[in-house]
Amino acid sequence: MASKDLPPSTAPFFPNVFFYNQFCAKPNWPPATTNLSGQVAIITGGNTGLGFECAFQLLSLQLSHLILAVRSLEKGEAAAAKLRAVNPTSTIDVWPLDMSSYDSIQSFAKRVENHLSRLDIAILNAGVRQAQFTTNPSTGHEETIQVNYLSTMLLAILLLPSLRDKSPKGVPGRLTIVSAALSLLPSLPNVKDAPLLKLFDRPDTYDANGIYCMSKLLAHAFLYKLVEYVGADDVIVNLADPAFVKGTDLSRDSPGLAKAGLAVFGVLTGRTVKVGASTFIDAAVLKGKESHGCFLMSWKIEPFNASLYTPEGKQSIEQLWQETMDELDFAGVRRILETL
Repeated sequence: MASKDLPPSTAPFFPNVFFYNQFCAKPNWPPATTNLSGQVAIITGGNTGLGFECAFQLLSLQLSHLILAVRSLEKGEAAAAKLRAVNPTSTIDVWPLDMSSYDSIQSFAKRVENHLSRLDIAILNAGVRQAQFTTNPSTGHEETIQVNYLSTMLLAILLLPSLRDKSPKGVPGRLTIVSAALSLLPSLPNVKDAPLLKLFDRPDTYDANGIYCMSKLLAHAFLYKLVEYVGADDVIVNLADPAFVKGTDLSRDSPGLAKAGLAVFGVLTGRTVKVGASTFIDAAVLKGKESHGCFLMSWKIEPFNASLYTPEGKQSIEQLWQETMDELDFAGVRRILETL
């Protein structure tokens, strides 16, 4: 059953959901027969942390061609060199992608369209968590919302035609967007406060943890609507939560004390990077059409954030969708969705 058709969860996040997610859930590892020979995959933010481990795991399944989409080509090439040393028969390319730049995202998607004859999997892993309020200089939006929501959804839409057209006939492409269990904590903003996207651009109400959680919640609302335009026979789209993982760079922008606290918390409660990245493999490789339009947490299909199921939440979903379409109109997103 799809996430939107499940009853909303009434379990408190702390301690119930968090404790189960971190300590009780059992990984769903790929069967020994899993073979990705001939397939082509893209991972954004694939040079470090969960993205790098996900790349390693895909290649261990005999993936033929991997594209690391990274902001720093130097760091990307260093990561690719490590992967090539272990997987000499696979093609591993590094392409530039700055998720803070709409121009960079459009250039990347156009390169995919023009230069790849095949594309099976795209895993949108790149994300940020800003410790201080930061405005994106080119869009004017708060940077966490910009990267984790607006830019990621733009890239998702732009890749949909390639994922549909460049996967083998009769086999849907796979698009997995990295989510977070923390997306279950906030509630969607009320439609009465529209325009909603501008609510997050105010430095006087900025909260680093809150805005990160909200950026992930907005993806729930986006996917809720996106599946009205793309079917599971063409592209399977889902959200995957890796849970709290130790040893990643997500807290790189946090001040020293907060970063140290997160490191200690990670040692005590965090999943390993290997286990965390396995959720992406599960979502993008193992799960089938039943996962289309779903939020995956602990290797299972789970309900969306509870606020999406209320009458007010459904109004907010529609408002956010229209505002997002307006924001991304320059890239022809409506035309793309209407022609899928």
